[in-house]
Amino acid sequence: MTRRTFQRAGEAERRKDLIAATLDSISDYGLEGATVRDIAARAGVTGGLIRHYFAGKDEMVQAAYREMLAGMTGTAVDAMAEAGDDPRQRLHDFIVANVSPPIADPKALSLWAAFIGRVRSDEELARIHRENYLVFIGILENLVQAVLTQHHHKPVFNEVRHLAVAINGLIDGLWLENSLASDLFDEGPLSDIALDAVEAMLGGLSLRNRR
Repeated sequence: MTRRTFQRAGEAERRKDLIAATLDSISDYGLEGATVRDIAARAGVTGGLIRHYFAGKDEMVQAAYREMLAGMTGTAVDAMAEAGDDPRQRLHDFIVANVSPPIADPKALSLWAAFIGRVRSDEELARIHRENYLVFIGILENLVQAVLTQHHHKPVFNEVRHLAVAINGLIDGLWLENSLASDLFDEGPLSDIALDAVEAMLGGLSLRNRR
């Protein structure tokens, strides 16, 4: 059993390396320019080994898009770890993480631009995109509902969904700003702008707890 577990872990690690190499290749050359040969070279494997893990380039691209989106969302969720059970601090940390490095990053932007152009024409990429969007909106809904409940406000579902979608739109815009032109902003202002806007959306509730 130990040997089989080790083999599974090794295969999972190799698959992860191939996905990382796929993302690197797409970042440098775009979806069309990224080739199986380049990906194999980056991962230090043969094209034949790649076929052991993926049926072809399309499947590699789909796995890479899924990994990119899940990684960004996971990084933001991890940023809330130190907030404990404090609803305001959890929403605060989630928002700040999403408009700051490493989520707001030129490489992340180049990858997003490469993938988003294919989402409307690729059914599987569209499904992955929608799936991640709903996960992200769900996280925001839970965070917003917890903050409003903490302040003795019992929101209806439509109100929470409305706020979650609006906050997501704000995050998207400021993520784009920081990824494109981070040199134009001192450390802090973009996250402050995000927090100011979200606090206004929440009726003036402050998210800036003092620990």
